[in-house]
Amino acid sequence: MFSGNKIHFVSLGCPRNLVDSEVMLGILLKAGYEATEQVAEADYLVVNTCGFLAASRQESSDTIGDLLKEKKPGAKLVATGCMVQKHSGELKEKFPDIHYFLGSGDVEKILEAIQAPTPGASITSAKSYLQWGEVPRQLSTPKNYAYLKIAEGCLKACSFCIIPKIKGPLRSKPEDQVVKEFQMLLSQGVHEVILIAQDLGDYAKEKKVKGGLEALLKKMLETPKDFWLRFLYLYPDEISDELIELMQKDPRICAYLDMPIQHINNEVLKRMRRKTSREEIIATLLKLREKIPHVVIRTSLMVGFPGETEAQFEELLDFIQEYPLDNVGIFKYSREEESHSAGLPDHVSEEVKEKRFQRLVKAQMKMIRKRNKRYVAQRLSVMVEGFHPESEYLMRGRFYGQCPEIDGQVIINDGRLVTGFGQLYEVEITDVADYDLIGRVVAPAKKTVKKSQVLSLVS
Repeated sequence: MFSGNKIHFVSLGCPRNLVDSEVMLGILLKAGYEATEQVAEADYLVVNTCGFLAASRQESSDTIGDLLKEKKPGAKLVATGCMVQKHSGELKEKFPDIHYFLGSGDVEKILEAIQAPTPGASITSAKSYLQWGEVPRQLSTPKNYAYLKIAEGCLKACSFCIIPKIKGPLRSKPEDQVVKEFQMLLSQGVHEVILIAQDLGDYAKEKKVKGGLEALLKKMLETPKDFWLRFLYLYPDEISDELIELMQKDPRICAYLDMPIQHINNEVLKRMRRKTSREEIIATLLKLREKIPHVVIRTSLMVGFPGETEAQFEELLDFIQEYPLDNVGIFKYSREEESHSAGLPDHVSEEVKEKRFQRLVKAQMKMIRKRNKRYVAQRLSVMVEGFHPESEYLMRGRFYGQCPEIDGQVIINDGRLVTGFGQLYEVEITDVADYDLIGRVVAPAKKTVKKSQVLSLVS
């Protein structure tokens, strides 16, 4: 058996990894183990690694190293996740004290890994994990939001990305399973459900199903409850007229899209093996702004892709000023040896990448300060989540246009009307601070939708 039963989890990388960690935690809690936030108290430590980029692999290695130094004598460390799946040999050599290695598709074997009397490994050919049936899951997010993974793997073949090699081909959960999990989350008091996949728009396409995401959303929207439904991530070519219409009709779908575009120059997009052109991206943006004027659009942009010229970078710079975006993640190209782009000619120097990165960040910050001023004097429905970490006199929250952990927040400097956290309040915006909004609570928020409206909204 075991001498102690306290476990400490560290989940690195994307929200899909976090869901896998929550499943492992749920399995262990059900088996009688106890979670602890203190490394020094833990009898078992579990690190769910990320192997997407060199930087994320370094973070995983650093985290494992730190935990091995900090853990109490006799405590065992289990390493799992993407980096284990692809680089277990490297980790074994660097960290011989790791007790057990668990592949990224072998999540349900966590109890076996913890209880193994001797060091070992279970790394099967399954590259990713999808929850099926009544598998326990212990949410680790604040009580008001949770992630719902609807697919794993990827159909795309972007030249800079090794996700298909890490996570395997696309696999989608059955519609009934997704709806069941969705309703279970709502029954637990979750208000905001964030749908996640490598590309939501590809949902069910491996089964030759067209419009799979739209059909799934219609089924979910039949649920006669008040909630927020948020999308991470939707590529430009997957944003259909039917999807836009659903967002128009039902205010429970957050008017928010995380739409990775990476670049705007057609030659660069072609070398990236992206499926959309400059013209198509702009057409999608204009359509979204026309049909849903209050929509908040997040994207990711990459500088320094092999062969990117100064003129092509300037085109990207001009684009974000001509077609302002609300939230932008800016990245420098990372050369992954297993990617197609690693073998392309004309790699850009790190010095040039850094200069372009800084210029794009500066231009985006200038645009967002200007763009966010449109919220001043508006009243927004804000989920108030707690006190601000910098002052007990301030509170923090998010409106529909802010995704947890990756976007800005609403800083509340007058929260006298707040009676509890994890609740919606009407907040009058009085100022902006870069990506953050500042405001005061003026009333409890009104319901997004009444039960009687549901059928008419989705019909």
